Amino acid sequence: MGNQYKTIAESEVTIVELMLPSHSNFRGKIHGGYLLSLMDSVAFACAAKHSGHYCVTASVETVDFLNPVEVGDMVSMKASINYVGKSSMVIGIRVESEDIQTGKLKHCNSSYFTMVARDEEGNSIEVPGLHLQNPDEVRRFLRSVQRAEEKKRRRKKFNELEFILEDAVKEIAPYRVQLHL
Repeated sequence: MGNQYKTIAESEVTIVELMLPSHSNFRGKIHGGYLLSLMDSVAFACAAKHSGHYCVTASVETVDFLNPVEVGDMVSMKASINYVGKSSMVIGIRVESEDIQTGKLKHCNSSYFTMVARDEEGNSIEVPGLHLQNPDEVRRFLRSVQRAEEKKRRRKKFNELEFILEDAVKEIAPYRVQLHL
């Protein structure tokens, strides 16, 4: 599989769903957890389509609910591969809602799911590489690399073995916390 490459378009997936009252809270807004579940489903579909294998969710990053989704809105979730590693894929998801009466579109969320391809025994399996075709695809790929490097730096900074309490106390001084150590 090492020489196999796919274009981003070959794996893109869009799901569209009408938001029902059963998906809402007491104010008529759609539960964030329900939207996350749909996002996980579309990320899985995109990753499975790219890899040709069952995939599991390894992490979810940058889930910012920008605009509420209302009961009666038509929600579309577009998923595409932004990055591939050996067995992992970063799936970018854009969530938009449309008021079906007015046609007004709202960008509700953009998020990134890291999915890992698995074989029949549950072991990680190599996925096809990416054939990037335009500057936007290159930008998204490099942005995914940058996010992964930032994540490694955060992990290292807050690693138990490298954590220095005195430095942390200075860092949290401007915040609304009290220390009782």
